[in-house]
Amino acid sequence: MRISLPLLGRSSLAALLLSLTACGIEPPPGESDEDPGVDAGTATDAGTDAGTGNPRTDAGTGSGPGGTDAGTGNPGTDAGTGTGTGTTTSRPLSAFQDGVITFYDANGTGNCSFDATNDLDVAAIIKTEYQGSAVCGACAEIQGPTSTLRVRIVDSCPDCTTPGHLDLSRSAFAKLADPLLGRVKVKWRFVTCPVTGAMRYRFKEGSSQWWTGIQVRNHHKPIRKMEWLKGLTWVEIPRQDYNYFVQSSGLGLGAITIRTTSWDGEVVQEILPGVLDSRLVTGLRQFTPLP
Repeated sequence: MRISLPLLGRSSLAALLLSLTACGIEPPPGESDEDPGVDAGTATDAGTDAGTGNPRTDAGTGSGPGGTDAGTGNPGTDAGTGTGTGTTTSRPLSAFQDGVITFYDANGTGNCSFDATNDLDVAAIIKTEYQGSAVCGACAEIQGPTSTLRVRIVDSCPDCTTPGHLDLSRSAFAKLADPLLGRVKVKWRFVTCPVTGAMRYRFKEGSSQWWTGIQVRNHHKPIRKMEWLKGLTWVEIPRQDYNYFVQSSGLGLGAITIRTTSWDGEVVQEILPGVLDSRLVTGLRQFTPLP
């Protein structure tokens, strides 16, 4: 659902767009010189994640579905792109573990409901370590035979069976090992993502005052939980397997005060302007980088 603007004169329309921008709200399609992106999911049914993702061809384990996809925004900008070689801008969040890597035709979409991206240093993680989408958007540092690479988790891998299995994009795998090997043993650990700017909040298709889904993007550290302030009480919003926090009874009308907690317990509090169906809102804060 797009925001419909009434017919306005040029000066009135410009003033309205400036007000939306000042609030951190992405302008609606057709009202901006920039393309806001293509929504890969089409369903507006509450609680149903649209799309099927790209078919996964696991070079080591066969093929299987690539998960589900939803979201809007420009490829490579809204889903959080803290990836790349080296570790100079990341800090460890876990110890190294043994694992294996394979590859598939990834484009950044998948079970985490992120958008397609031009940054293909991405991975799907074995379903048993997906943690109900708690690892979505997290970064993993992989030590391979030829180099070290940081990738972002964007999908789950239901066909993966080995503990620590990461299914990478073809290009990411090639940075770590010869693709002809197909399946390679590695060591990897979770690290912080070197993102820039504030966290972003994407309202799912079909969101309203009566049913609201919110996804966090561009976060420096993985997300543990989200809460909203209902009156004087903080209420936790249930997290779904497709990486949205969904309040089935809705978050009501008007401004919404939320707080997001990272894996290590840091809390970021924001005030969002209200429920905006299918829209992306830029916050004012980000998790503190680790020393």
